[in-house]
Amino acid sequence: MLGYVRRRLIQAVPVLIGISIISFLVVRLAPGDPTALLIDVSQATPEQQQALRHQLGLDEPLPVQYVKMLGSLLTGHLTSFRTGQSTIAMVLEAAPVTLLLVFLAVATALVVGISLGVISALRPYSRTDTLVTLLALLGLSVPQFWLGLMLIYVFAENLGWLPPSGIRPVGASGWNPLEMAPYLVLPALVLATGMIAALARYTRSGMLETLHQDYVRTARAKGLSERRVIVGHALRSALVTVVTLLGVLTPILLSGSVVVESVFALPGMGRLAVGAAVGRDYPVVMTVNLLAAALVLVFNLLTDVAYSIVDPRIRVHE
Repeated sequence: MLGYVRRRLIQAVPVLIGISIISFLVVRLAPGDPTALLIDVSQATPEQQQALRHQLGLDEPLPVQYVKMLGSLLTGHLTSFRTGQSTIAMVLEAAPVTLLLVFLAVATALVVGISLGVISALRPYSRTDTLVTLLALLGLSVPQFWLGLMLIYVFAENLGWLPPSGIRPVGASGWNPLEMAPYLVLPALVLATGMIAALARYTRSGMLETLHQDYVRTARAKGLSERRVIVGHALRSALVTVVTLLGVLTPILLSGSVVVESVFALPGMGRLAVGAAVGRDYPVVMTVNLLAAALVLVFNLLTDVAYSIVDPRIRVHE
């Protein structure tokens, strides 16, 4: 297992280099000039504008800019065009909010989605099954930004049960779970909606297939309780499909957090990336992209390792 993990980590290095090249080219070749957003071009002379471009390194050839930017990032000296802060410090400050939001969304999706899928599979083609199917289709169809706005309107504006935005009360600091919990309920629910729907559908499909297998009938014939048959035999086999889906959807949540964090004004990586992209802050955009890519690679590795835990018949090759 350790050899497999080591090999995957080594393979991730060229992948990250390729992603860094693509990210740099995309943001650098996009229309717009950072200097126009940093100074008033109507008041600055051409010499002042050129001096600022030279200070930021924007007057050098693109390959040279890429090498310098990547080198500064790896050594921790890359700074934001707008604030002058270390981009790594800025991203690490925002990353806990995004990771916490994704963790809560995944946990919510696993509990609710798998539960709905099992209930639906145990009552196929019933009213319950039809209701779960309709809810799943609704969850897959509703845009996240619209759902977030509707939940804010109902639970924050009208009912006043939950705060509409932010990560903690005004004036508060630190990571007090009791203070932060009300602020994360709506964002986590919005982010988890699509995954809940997908997990419910795939769990139902997997359960319907495994419930008719010979080993499930054998387990029932041995006199095992229905709960043990469902959870220990049928559901465990169906979880292989769920793990695959989880490995695919979890990285997508990182991109979905951009919308959710913008709607609920959460100070996470998604909102930081949006602000940096709008402000043509290339170093921040590149740092966020590389960290997000690294997280995706880690999630994929954890998914492959989880296969052997869920199904002992699956083994990773050293």
